[in-house]
Amino acid sequence: MGNSYAGQLKTTRFEEVLHNSIEASLRSNNLVPRPIFSQLYLEAEQQLSSLEAGNRADNEEEEEEEEEEEGSESSSPPVSYQVKPPPEGCCTTDGFCQAGKDLRLVSISNEHIEVPSGFLLVGAKSPNLPDHLLVCAVDKRFLPDDNGRNALLGFSGNCVGCGKKGFCYFTEFSNHINLKLTTQPKKQKHLKYYLVRNAQGALTKGSVICWKGAEFRGRQSSTSTCSSTLFQLPESSGLSGSTSSEPLPPANPSAPAGTQQTAAAVDHIPSTAAFSSAVYNGKESPKQQLMKNNLSALTRPSVLGTLTNSGPPKKRHKGWSPESPSSTETWNLQLNPQASNRIKNDGGSLSSLPHSALVGPASSPMVGSGEPVSVPDNLLKICKAKPVIFKGHGNFPYLCGNINDVIVSPLLYTCYRNSQSLSRAYEQYGASTIQPISEEMQLLLTVYYLVQLAADQVPLIEDLEQIFMRSWRESHLSEIRQYQQAVPQAFPQLPSPITPVTSAQLPWLAGLAASSCNDSVHIIECSYSLAEGLSEMFKLLIEGKLIKTNYVVIICASRNRAIDSCIVITGKYQARVLSESMLSPSDYQKEVNYQLVTGKVETLGSFFSTLCPEGDIDLLLEKFYQENQGHISSSLSASVNKPTAVNGAGTAVCTSYEIERHQIRPFQLAVAQKLLSHICSIADSSTQNLDLGSFEKIDFLICVPPSEVTYQQTLFHLWHSGILLELGLEKEHLTKQRVEQYVMKLDAEAQIKFKIFLQNSMQNPHTLFVLIHDHAHWDLMSAMHSLYPQTELSSGLVDRLLNCREVKEAPNIVTLHVTSFPYALQTQHTHISPYNEIHWPSSYSNGVDLYHENKKYFGLSEFIESTLSGHSIPLLRYDSSFEAMVMALGKRFPRLHSAVIRTFVLIQHYSAAMMAVCGLSQMKNYTSVETLEITQNLINSSRQCPSGHGLMVVLRIPCIPLAAVAYERLYNVRERLALEDNFEIILGNPNSGITIGKHFVEQLKIWQKIEDVDWRPQTYLELEGLPCILIFSGMDPQGESLPRSLRYCDLRLINSSSLVRTSLEQELGLAAYFVSSELHTEKAVVNDVLESDPEKLSSTDNEDEEIVTEGSTSEKRSPMKRERSRSHDSASSSLSSKASTFCTESSPPQVLSNSTEETTNNYERQKQKVDKGAQTTVSKHLPPVTEQLDMKQNIKSTQVSITSSSSPPFSSSSSSSAPAHNSFILQTSQCSMTKASKQPPIVFLPKLVYDIITSTDSSGLPKSSSLLPYHSVMWASSFRPLMSKMMTCTEQSLYYRQWTVPKPIHMDYNNRSEGRMDTFHPRRLLLSGPPQVCKKNKIGKTGAYLQFLSILSRMLIRLTEVDVYDEEEININIKEEESDQYYHQPGDMWPDLESFKKMPFDYTIHDPKYEDASLICSKLQTTNSEDKSKSRRQEDMYTCRQTTRMRLSKYAAYNTYHHCEQCHQYMGFNPRYQIYESTLHAFAFSYSMLGEEIQLHFIIPKSKEHHFVFSQPGRQLESMRLPLVTDKSEDYIKSPTFTPTTGRHEHGLFNLYHAMDGASHLHVLVVKEYEMAIYKKYWPNHIMLVLPSIFNSAGVGAAHFLIKELSYHNLELERNRQEELGIKPQDIWPFIVISDDSCVMWNAVEVDCSGDRKSDYTWTERNVSLKQILQHIEATPNVTHYALIGMRKWSSKTNSAEIKEPFSCCHVHDFIMLNVDLTQNVQYNQNRFTCDDVDFNLRVHSAGLLICRFNHFNVMKKQIAVGGQRSFHIKSKVSDTPVSISPAQYICAPDSKHTFLAAPAQLLLEKYLQYHSHRFFPLSLKNYSHPVLSVDCYLNLGPQIAVCYVSSRPHSLNISSSGLTFSGLLLYLCDSFVVASFLKKFHFLKGATLCVICQDRNSLRQTVVRLELEDEWQFRLRDEFQTANAKEDRPLFFLTGRHI
Repeated sequence: MGNSYAGQLKTTRFEEVLHNSIEASLRSNNLVPRPIFSQLYLEAEQQLSSLEAGNRADNEEEEEEEEEEEGSESSSPPVSYQVKPPPEGCCTTDGFCQAGKDLRLVSISNEHIEVPSGFLLVGAKSPNLPDHLLVCAVDKRFLPDDNGRNALLGFSGNCVGCGKKGFCYFTEFSNHINLKLTTQPKKQKHLKYYLVRNAQGALTKGSVICWKGAEFRGRQSSTSTCSSTLFQLPESSGLSGSTSSEPLPPANPSAPAGTQQTAAAVDHIPSTAAFSSAVYNGKESPKQQLMKNNLSALTRPSVLGTLTNSGPPKKRHKGWSPESPSSTETWNLQLNPQASNRIKNDGGSLSSLPHSALVGPASSPMVGSGEPVSVPDNLLKICKAKPVIFKGHGNFPYLCGNINDVIVSPLLYTCYRNSQSLSRAYEQYGASTIQPISEEMQLLLTVYYLVQLAADQVPLIEDLEQIFMRSWRESHLSEIRQYQQAVPQAFPQLPSPITPVTSAQLPWLAGLAASSCNDSVHIIECSYSLAEGLSEMFKLLIEGKLIKTNYVVIICASRNRAIDSCIVITGKYQARVLSESMLSPSDYQKEVNYQLVTGKVETLGSFFSTLCPEGDIDLLLEKFYQENQGHISSSLSASVNKPTAVNGAGTAVCTSYEIERHQIRPFQLAVAQKLLSHICSIADSSTQNLDLGSFEKIDFLICVPPSEVTYQQTLFHLWHSGILLELGLEKEHLTKQRVEQYVMKLDAEAQIKFKIFLQNSMQNPHTLFVLIHDHAHWDLMSAMHSLYPQTELSSGLVDRLLNCREVKEAPNIVTLHVTSFPYALQTQHTHISPYNEIHWPSSYSNGVDLYHENKKYFGLSEFIESTLSGHSIPLLRYDSSFEAMVMALGKRFPRLHSAVIRTFVLIQHYSAAMMAVCGLSQMKNYTSVETLEITQNLINSSRQCPSGHGLMVVLRIPCIPLAAVAYERLYNVRERLALEDNFEIILGNPNSGITIGKHFVEQLKIWQKIEDVDWRPQTYLELEGLPCILIFSGMDPQGESLPRSLRYCDLRLINSSSLVRTSLEQELGLAAYFVSSELHTEKAVVNDVLESDPEKLSSTDNEDEEIVTEGSTSEKRSPMKRERSRSHDSASSSLSSKASTFCTESSPPQVLSNSTEETTNNYERQKQKVDKGAQTTVSKHLPPVTEQLDMKQNIKSTQVSITSSSSPPFSSSSSSSAPAHNSFILQTSQCSMTKASKQPPIVFLPKLVYDIITSTDSSGLPKSSSLLPYHSVMWASSFRPLMSKMMTCTEQSLYYRQWTVPKPIHMDYNNRSEGRMDTFHPRRLLLSGPPQVCKKNKIGKTGAYLQFLSILSRMLIRLTEVDVYDEEEININIKEEESDQYYHQPGDMWPDLESFKKMPFDYTIHDPKYEDASLICSKLQTTNSEDKSKSRRQEDMYTCRQTTRMRLSKYAAYNTYHHCEQCHQYMGFNPRYQIYESTLHAFAFSYSMLGEEIQLHFIIPKSKEHHFVFSQPGRQLESMRLPLVTDKSEDYIKSPTFTPTTGRHEHGLFNLYHAMDGASHLHVLVVKEYEMAIYKKYWPNHIMLVLPSIFNSAGVGAAHFLIKELSYHNLELERNRQEELGIKPQDIWPFIVISDDSCVMWNAVEVDCSGDRKSDYTWTERNVSLKQILQHIEATPNVTHYALIGMRKWSSKTNSAEIKEPFSCCHVHDFIMLNVDLTQNVQYNQNRFTCDDVDFNLRVHSAGLLICRFNHFNVMKKQIAVGGQRSFHIKSKVSDTPVSISPAQYICAPDSKHTFLAAPAQLLLEKYLQYHSHRFFPLSLKNYSHPVLSVDCYLNLGPQIAVCYVSSRPHSLNISSSGLTFSGLLLYLCDSFVVASFLKKFHFLKGATLCVICQDRNSLRQTVVRLELEDEWQFRLRDEFQTANAKEDRPLFFLTGRHI
C-alpha cells in the first residue's frame, strides 16, 4: 500500500491508539488528543531511528506521551484534577471501597478471593496510604508483558471487596476504591505490583508491574531499599522517581527501552530462605522479579549529576533543566601516580565492611537485558559460599536457574551513579569545565582498591566513595583553585586536558593492576555482553579455578557504546560477610532462629565431638563428674564459705567493698547548669515558647528502653537522689510503687502511663513537665512504618508517644533527649535546634583542670590509645586462633550463619578452658589463650580475696536464642565440673530481670549489709564483687550499667558484618570506665594521632582536648613514627597455647606467656606454688611488686624457651618504655575486684571490628568515625567533605545535620515544612555525654539530668519568689500620752467618722525606710523623746535594708518578664493580635504657682480609650471619666491608679491584672519625657502620662504634684460635664490612688473576736487581691470626708498591739488613696526628691484634714535594685570621669572656684542637709528636747537632729509650742504667709542657729529684711552659701546666723 515496514499499521496497535484517543477525549474537557495516525507513524519512525542509532535516544512519542501522562508533574504549575463527588452515604475511608469493604493487602491477604479467568490480582498504591497496597482484580490484557509492551490502553477491572464488576475506566475504578487523587488517574501510576500466593497460601506482594518506559525513571531515582544505609540519598520519597522535585539524570542512556523494567518502591525484601527458583513464563517468578527490581525509588538525588547522556531524561521531571551539560564535555580522569600510591598505602589499614542496613538479598539489581545467564546447580555446595554480584555500569543480564545460590546487590551501581553527581558545593566551579569522574576511571580505581585489600579484609563502599572523591579533587585541583580566584574571568582558560582512559585501554589497565595480586583479583573481558563474562565466571567457579580469587571483575568494553561491568565477590570469607551484612537486624535474628529450630546446627555439634581425640567433651565431663563426685577439692570452692567464716573468726576481711553515697560531681553540676541556661534562653527568646514565670513546680517522666535492668537501675538512681522529695512530688515515706510513677519503660504498657502524664500536664498548666527520653538513640522508627504487621510491637513507640501532637503543642512540656550517641538525632530533618544541644564538657582547657574531679574518663579514644606501641597493655584485643577456627568452619558449613558458628566455637572454647582449669589439662589445646586467661582469672578470682570477691566477665551475645543456647551449655559444663559455688552464670535478657542462685544472693547481702529477707539483685550494679559470667543478650545494649568488678568484656560475638558508628560505639561503651585519677593506670603517650580524633570523634566528645593520664613523660610522636603494637593477638601461632603448662587444683596453674596479651594478667594466674627452677629464673628479673604492676608492663618472655617464634617482635619505640619486658611477674595476694575497679576492663573484639577501630586514614581520622552514623539515616551525598579529626562535638553535630538525612523508616523523616526552614521544636533539647558504666559512682548523665531537675525547680521557686522588705516599724517606743486609749474595736471593718476625728495625729514617722530621717517632735513627746531616741540605730547610709523571700501569690503585681495566657491581652503582647496602637493626646491646664500653663501628654492605647472623653469633631481629649460616689460594682475599681516611675521600664510592677483579679481598672503610668519611648515599648497597652520636659531632671515630688493637680483639674471638668447630665458635683468620685512601682502584694488581717471577753481576739493574715482592698476602702462610710487613706507596710514581726487599733491617724506612705477635692489647697512640693510624702502628710494634717491608715491592710514592697532614686547620679560638671564626690562638697561659698556639679540644686540641698546639717545646727545634735523649728516644710536633717514642724497658714493645726525652746530655725523658701510676728512667738536657745534658704541672693536679703531677722539673729558675710551649681543651673542660696 506504499507504506514502509516502519509505518505499517498493526491491528492491535491501531486499536490501542484509537482506544487511547477516545479515552483521553472523555477524560478531559480542554485536552485535544493528537491525531491517531500521527501517533502511530511518529512512534514507528522514532522506533526505527532509535534502533538504527543503537537505541541511544528516547523517542519523541514516548516523551510526549509521558509528559501528557504526568500532566501536573512537569515544571509547570500543577493542574488540579476535579474528582467526581462520591454518591451520598457511601464509604469514603482510605483503604476501603465505596461499599465499605476492606481492600488493604494486610487485611485480606489470607482471605479467599474469586478471580475470573483472564484476570490477575494486582496491588494499587493510594497516595493517602503510602504503606499499604489495595488489592484489585484487573484483566491481564490491559497489563504489560515483561518488556513493558502489548498492554491494551484502557482498563477493565473488578472490585475484590464488594464484588462489583465491569469497571471500564480506571478513573471510575479509582473513585470506587477511594484513591482520592489530586491528579488525573493513570493505571501506570497506581497499579504497582503483581500479587502472588506464598507457600502458606497468603497473598503477598510480588514483582513490579513493568509499565512501558518506567524502567528509565526507576533507574534515575533508584537506590537500595529502605533498609540500606550505604547509598541512600537525601529527601527520600516513598513513591517512584516521578515525584522528584529535582533533576534525575539517566544512569544508562544506551539501554534499549524495550528491555527495561520499572523499579518502584520495595518495602520489604524476603530473606534468602524465601527465594524461589521457579520459572515464570520463561523468566523468573514474580518473586524473583521483585528481587531484580529492588532498586526502589525511595530517594532522589539532591543534585543534578553530569553523566553521559546528551539528551533529557525520558520523562521531564520537575526541575529538569534542558541546559544540563552533555556527556561530550565529560572529563576523563587519569589516575595520578601519587594518588594511586596513597590509595595503596591507605588501603593497608582499610579493614572494613559494609553496614548493617544494606539491601536484603536480591537476585538482580536491575532487570536484565539480552540473553539470560544460567546459574549452575550445586554452586553453593561446590564453592562453599554464595557469590555476591555487584552490578556496576551499564546493562546487566537476566539470571535464571539456581538463583538461590547467588546474591545480587545494587550498592556498587549506586556508588558509581552518586559519584557522578556533582555536589552543589562544586557547582560554583563551573559544570562546563569540571566534570565528574568517568566510568572507566571509576572501574579502574575500583580494581586498584580491590587489589590492595588483604585476604582477611572486606571491601567497604565508603572507602571507594572517598577514593573517588579524592581522585576527582586532585585531578581538578587546578580548576578548583582557578574558580576560587577573587576576580572570576569572563572566559576562563581551560586547563590542559588530561589524557583520558578509553574503553579499549580499560581491560588492559585493569589486568595490569590485577597482575600483582596473586590472583586475588581476576579480570574477565567480554566483547559482546556481560552475560558471556558471567557464564565464564560460573564455569571457572565450578571448575575450581577461582579458589585463590576473592574478586572477579567482568568488563564489557566496546568502542561504540558505554562500558558494562560487574564485580563478583567469590572469596568465601568476603562473600559470607557481605551477604550477611545485607540482612536487617530482624532478618538476622529470624535466620539464626530458623537454623536453631530446624536443627541445622546439629552438624556443627557433631563436628566438635570429633575434634577431641580423647572422646566427646560431654563424655569427658561425665567421666570427670563421676570420678570427683563427693571429694571435690576444697581449693576451688574454699572462697565460698569465706565471708561468714572469716567474719566469725574476727580475722581480716576485705575492705575494698565500699558503698558510695550519692553525691553530685563537678561534671554533673556543670552539665545541669548548661541545661538550665538553655532552658532560660528559650524562655528569654521573643518567641514566647516557654513562660517560666507561669510555672510553680516541676514534674517529670523518664522514658527508658524496655530493659528491665535499665528500668530498675533508673528507679534505683531516682530513689537515692532524693529528687522526688526535693521537688515536693512525694512525701517522706517514699515507696517503690510511687517512684515507679516517674519512670516509664517503653513497652506495651507505656501508653497507659504516658496518657496519665499527658492528662496531668493538661490539668496542671502551672506545672512544668520535663519529659526525659533516656538512651534516646534507641528505637527511632517512624510510627507510620511500625504499623507493618511484621515489625515488633514496641517499635515506633517513641515516635507515637514523644512526637504526638499533645506533646508538641503543650506549652508546659519540655522534652530532653539524653544519649551517648546523638548522631541519629542530628539529621537535616531533626526536631532539635543546634542551639538546644548540650554536650558533655571538657575536663581540661589549655592544661587547666576545669573540674576538680578525682575520676578520669576512660573511653573509646583511651582504648585505642592503649593499642599503640609505647603502651604497656593493649586493652583492645582480638583472638586470632578463635578467628582462624571460625573462618575454617565457615568454609566447611557455608549454609550456617556466621553468628551461629562463632557462638558455638566460643562456647566450645569456654567449656574447654573451664575443663583445663579444673585439671583436664589436655583440653587446653581446644581453647584459645585469651579464653583460657579469662576463665582462669574468673575461677581463681574469689580465692584471692578473704571475703570471696571476684571478677565479672561480660559475654556479649546479641542474638537472644544463641544466648540461651550458650547459657544452657555453660551452665551444664559448670555443673559437671562442680563449679556451681565458685562463680555464677547469669543470662541477661533485656525483657526479664536478673536470676541468680540463692547462695550468691546470700553473699551479696552480706557484702552490701542488706537485711531484707526477700531482697534480690535487680541491676547489674548490685552484682559488684560477684564472680560471674554475664551473658549479655539483646540486639543492642539498652543503657544497662555494669559494676566496677567488670574485668573482661568479651565482644567476640557482636555482629561484625553489620556495623554503623552508633552500634559499634555503644558496644564498646559497655567497657567505658571512670578510673581514679590518682592511679597511674598506664604509661600514657600523648600523640598527635589521637590528640583529637578518637577523643573528639568518639562520643566522649570533650570539646577542647583529650584526657591524658597523668604522669606522661614520653614526647609526642608523629603519626608516621607511631606503630601499633602487633602482639595484640597473643595466639599468633595456633600451637602457642599448647606450649603452656596447666596445673590441677593441687598444683595451681602457671601459664608461661608467649606474648603481651597472654601475659597481661599472668600474675593474676600465677599462684604462690611454682616450679622451683622457674621461680629462681624469674625472681632474678622481678622488679618490686607494687599495685602499679596491675597494668604497667608489656611483658615479653624472651628468656622463656617456649615463646612462639612466630610472635612478632616489639618495635624499637616500645622497647624503652617497659623496663621489665623480660621479666615474669608473680601474683600477689590481693582482692581481684579491687584491682579490677582500679583499671578499665579488657575488651576482646572480632578481627574485623578491631581493624576498623584501630585503623585511621591518611588524615589521622579513625575509621569508625567515618562510618554511617545510624542504620536509619543515610548520607545526603557521596560528594561530602571528610570529617576532620579536629572537630569538636558541636562541629560534628553540624556536619551530620548537613550531610545526613533520615530514611523513611526514621521518625524524623516527615519533619519537613515546605517553604519553611525552621522545623525545630522550640521546647526540645538534646544532652549528649560519654557512654559509661556508672560503677556506682553516678558520674553519668542520669545524675546530671536529675541535678538539672533540682536546680530548675529551685530556679522556678526563685522566679515565683521576690525579696520584699521585712522591717519593724521604727520609733514604736515613742508613744502619745493617750496611746492606751482605743477608739475602735479590733474587729471593726471601717472607721467611725466621729470617733476618728477625736484621734490625735501621730507626728512620729514609723516607716522603716525613714530610719535615717529626722525625728518629728511634738509637745507630747518632749518629755521622753531624748532617752528613747538614743536606742535608734546609728547606721551608715549604705547599710542594706532587711528583706525576706516571699512566694508570689496569685494576686501579685508583675514586671515585664511575666507572660501568662491570662494577661497576654492585658499586656498587649498576644501574638494573635497586633501590637496595640496608641494615640498621643495633649492636655493643658494653667497653674498660678508655676506662673505658666502646664501641658501634659497622654499616650492612650485604642483598647483604653473608653476611659476618656473626646470632643466629637476633632477627637480632642477633654477629660478622664470618673464614676459616681454612689456607684457600686464588683467588676471595676472606681479610683484611677497613678504610678510615677523612672528607670524601671523592665522591673517596675505595672502588671496589675492578677492583683486586680481581672477587674476593670484605670491605671496610668507617669513617666518622664525622655523615657516615654522605652516605657511604651515594654508596656504598649498601658496609659501613660508624660511629664513636660522641664521635669526630666525632677524628683518624685514633681510627679506627685502634677498627678494631684491634673486629677483636681480633671475632677472639675468631670463635674462640669456630668452636671449637664443632672449629676451633682459632690457625687463625682474624688479619690485617686498613688502607688509606688514596687508594690508587689497586699495582705489583709482577719480578726476573730469570738472570745469570752470583749478584749480577747485572735488574728490571721492572708494574701488578698488589690481589688478586694480597694473596693473595701471605697465602701467606707463617709469616705469623702477623709483626705488621705493608706495602709501599713508589711512586716513579719507585726504584733497584736499594732493591729489592736484597726485604724490610725498617722503618716501614710507608698500606697495611698488621695481625695483631690479636700486637698485642693494642699500641694506636694514639686521640687522635692526625698521625704515628699512626709512633708505632704504634715501639710494635710496642719490643714485640718483627716489622714486614716487601715491597720488591717498592709502592702509588701519588692526590693528592686535599679531605677527609682538610684537613677540620680551626682557627678562633676566639668569632667565625665566618675569621681566619688562626698556630700560635704555639695555646697560652697558664693563666687568661689569650687567644682560645679551636674545635679539639681534641690537634690544637692537635701543630700547635704541629710548628712551635714550639724554644721548649720550644732546645738541641735542629739539634742532631742530642743528640736529645730521647721516652718511650712519638712526637710531631713539626719537622724541625730529632731525637728518640729509648724505651719504658717492661718487656722492651721500646730502643736503647742509654749514652754518649748528650739535649738535652731529652718526657713525654706518662705512665702508671704510667714511674717515677723509669726516667728516671734517661738523661743530659742542662746546660740541657736538659723538657716534661711532662698532661690537667689537677692531674695535672700529681702527675706532677712522682711522678717526682721537681724533683730534677733546675728549674720556674718562668710555664713552665706550656695549649692554647688553653675549659675545657669539656678543654685539655691542659704544664709546662716546665730541667735543673740
